[in-house]
Amino acid sequence: MNAPSPQAPTPSRRRRRGSSRTAQPVEGGRLRELGLSRLQQRLLVIGGSVVGVIVTAVVLAFVISAVGNDFVPERATAAAIVTQPRPDTYKGWNSPKLFAPIERNTADPAPLTLKEIFPVRTLKEGAITLKLGATKLDATCSAAVWGRELADQLTRSGCTQALRGTYTSADGRYVAQYTLFNLRDTAAANELVQSLTAGYRGGWPQPLGQGGRAPFSSSGYSEGSGNAMGHYAALVWIGRADGADPGEKDDFVSLSLAVRGAERAVFRRVVAVKPAASPS
Repeated sequence: MNAPSPQAPTPSRRRRRGSSRTAQPVEGGRLRELGLSRLQQRLLVIGGSVVGVIVTAVVLAFVISAVGNDFVPERATAAAIVTQPRPDTYKGWNSPKLFAPIERNTADPAPLTLKEIFPVRTLKEGAITLKLGATKLDATCSAAVWGRELADQLTRSGCTQALRGTYTSADGRYVAQYTLFNLRDTAAANELVQSLTAGYRGGWPQPLGQGGRAPFSSSGYSEGSGNAMGHYAALVWIGRADGADPGEKDDFVSLSLAVRGAERAVFRRVVAVKPAASPS
């Protein structure tokens, strides 16, 4: 009797093309200081305002560092699967020094408003156009999330506001949600985005539905990322509308960059608190 042939090893999951695989944003500056190639510089349209320059530099660095990153977090195991929608992958980044002027909420005490964070109905990046759907502001931050540990952490972090906005691409291919938490200080924001590296499968923002339909499901594929910005913590959630894995024609990089256009309000607050923090 012939001995059974050894079972072939299961190939590791390959990196999905078009997936954002987000990496750490770095402190802004001029494009040449970022070491960008001419091609990378041509991908960027710099606005004339101080805020536009700061936003572009930081966010572009975030995206460029993501391209070519081959790290692929494993999907949730069967034991970790829950009925609540949450991303399949997550990466969190601490607050850059650029946001030092708003390190504490006492330096930036004015409450956020939905109109401030979601002032326009359309966000555009490359070939992707996102249209704003539902928005919501919760004064009780635990009401905007599921997961007891996350809700308790928000309470300990002195969270006073949670703002959510959902987007759908003009062609109906993509969905996205942006969530911004107003916390006590940078330490609390850093701790939140980093703790979700291990905890996002057990706690995440509630999907904000519109017309009785939620943008994300527990069975579909999606990606999440977290960024601390001074005393704020932002969570980005993106995916295909049909819940399928991203394919060769899917541009999750531009999708991530587009939805983060909501962060312009935070940059404006930095400039308002300390105008000298803007680049010359």
